[in-house]
Amino acid sequence: QVHLVESGGGLVQPGGSLRLSCAASASAFSIIFMGWYRQAPGKQRELVASISGGSITNYADAVKGRFTISRDNAKNMVYLQMNSLKPEDTAVYYCHSGGSWGQGTQVTVSN
Repeated sequence: QVHLVESGGGLVQPGGSLRLSCAASASAFSIIFMGWYRQAPGKQRELVASISGGSITNYADAVKGRFTISRDNAKNMVYLQMNSLKPEDTAVYYCHSGGSWGQGTQVTVSN
């Protein structure tokens, strides 16, 4: 079981940036597949980005070119750098790995 804690959400204007962090308590973190998901009100949870133990990344079409997922295996951390944010990026963002979910962090993009 992996324990995950997200941080870094907040309110930002359209075009702004945020960086989300996910702290994971797990052995052999460096080989663990990690993902960021989001869920907007009234919508299903969707995959935003993922990163393998070998740092192979994958992105949803809606965020390609704007979001970057990365990991720091020495710190057991995964990050999601979000640039050029749009109102439609507003959602609760969750870190996920091995069947475990974090508590989520709210991202609101609005004037």
